Amino acid sequence: MVGAVSPSSKFLMRKMLANINFKEANVIVEYGPGTGVFTREIVKRMKPTCTLIIFELHEDFFKQLEDEFNDNPFIIIKNESAENIGKVVEEKNLGTADFVISSLPLANFPAELIQSILKNTTRHLAHGGKYVQFQYSLTSKKRLQEHFNSVQINFTARNIPPAFIYTCSNRKKID
Repeated sequence: MVGAVSPSSKFLMRKMLANINFKEANVIVEYGPGTGVFTREIVKRMKPTCTLIIFELHEDFFKQLEDEFNDNPFIIIKNESAENIGKVVEEKNLGTADFVISSLPLANFPAELIQSILKNTTRHLAHGGKYVQFQYSLTSKKRLQEHFNSVQINFTARNIPPAFIYTCSNRKKID
């Protein structure tokens, strides 16, 4: 469930959030925030009326995030799988996500789960929206290219371990 040996660095966080247009975003989704390194920065940067939906399965991390952000009505924290993005945006009447930021350790997941998460993400990502994912290897590139027409890769050595940042856009239509 935890895919990192240490919390993400500020260098990784900056590269993950570099292509997010916080001024225009109405709905941002975060998958697998762990201890909330990216979450805190997202909250600082997002406009006051933006909704942030957080999916965290790890019970201790979920409770920590809930305690920290419970007083903000624009932050929705779910202790459930990222596969449920559609259920949450629909029940909250939010339309689609403008940006999805993922720290999920895809390399540790079964292929069926990865397929389900990416399929549901692309279904509920706004036209022109972006999916930003970091990984410790390039093994997810092919899978992401199956779901997005554009997959750009960046890298930071200033993280333990070093990480690849995928910025994906122009979602493909998948039935």
